Amino acid sequence: MYYISRNYKSLFDASGKAKTDCEYTLSNMGFKNLGFAQSSIPNSAIGAIKNSIGITIALLRLPFKSIICTQYPNNKFRKLIMFFANLKRCKIITIVHDVRSLKGRTNDIDAELSKIISSDVIIVHNSSMKNWFLEKGTKIPIIELGIFDYISKEKPNQNKKDNPIEVFEIAYAGGFGESKNSYIFDFDILENNKYKLKLYGKGFNKNKLKVEEGKSVLFYQGAFPSDEIAYNIEANFGLVWDGISTETCSGQYGAYLKYNNPHKTSLYLLSGLPVIVWDKAAIASFILDNNIGFSVSNLNELNDILKNIKYSDYLLMKANVLKVQEQVKIGQFLKNAVTKALETLH
Repeated sequence: MYYISRNYKSLFDASGKAKTDCEYTLSNMGFKNLGFAQSSIPNSAIGAIKNSIGITIALLRLPFKSIICTQYPNNKFRKLIMFFANLKRCKIITIVHDVRSLKGRTNDIDAELSKIISSDVIIVHNSSMKNWFLEKGTKIPIIELGIFDYISKEKPNQNKKDNPIEVFEIAYAGGFGESKNSYIFDFDILENNKYKLKLYGKGFNKNKLKVEEGKSVLFYQGAFPSDEIAYNIEANFGLVWDGISTETCSGQYGAYLKYNNPHKTSLYLLSGLPVIVWDKAAIASFILDNNIGFSVSNLNELNDILKNIKYSDYLLMKANVLKVQEQVKIGQFLKNAVTKALETLH
């Protein structure tokens, strides 16, 4: 059983963290890396050269009739990897991180599907994404991940306080130079006396505030590398919401929430936080079924929900979060999914 590691450009990048965590779990399961050692060279040109040479050497070394686990997307290397894997009659497992068609990044759905389903089995985020693949005529086995892991050697313990809460602190992690979270600045004009937001990520611009800085419910906390941020988030809840509106998750990013598992969800759970999520998000069922947070259709409702939440209910959510925290910390969700994928190959 094999995988091919590569260079991941940014330590602040959530997508890089998701893929390196997958490699960690695969290695622990006995998969061997055929490529160069995993790295995080920030220079794009050097990183591309390393990837090109490392992946080519790895494919030449790939044994005939073996099992290779790939991660999608892997950009220009996908065709090369699939060519060699098929040439050597290998069984192919593909872990799907993003579907560009669902993000509105490409109109050629058939072309993207062909890149993904030219595998023997695929691992997708959840039942909503699985159903989309089935609706498109996918015939190969499809395994549901459930939620992404967020590997960590140590368990973050900073959110263990259990004192009654007057004003809830809600964490939001993400890049602030994007349209996917421009709604953040509208919190200041909503009813908000029961909460404040603590913001983590690059690109926050206080000039976009809609009230004076001292009167805002937004508190910028800075940016941290993806393997450090879980130890720096201090709050009572984490928020998963994308788009330009507080009324619903709108636009391409909002629509994508109906299918994907946002990596920030796993970050919050690793940090010990219950999660607030859009009620139409695919991840909402996981949150509600495990009682590790609550869903909301409109952020205008948030203040009243927090006003009426019983402290005993909040403590139960926190206790349930700790159970999931143990699993995402060690890579258990991917391990379970890959184990099921391997079973389909025999």
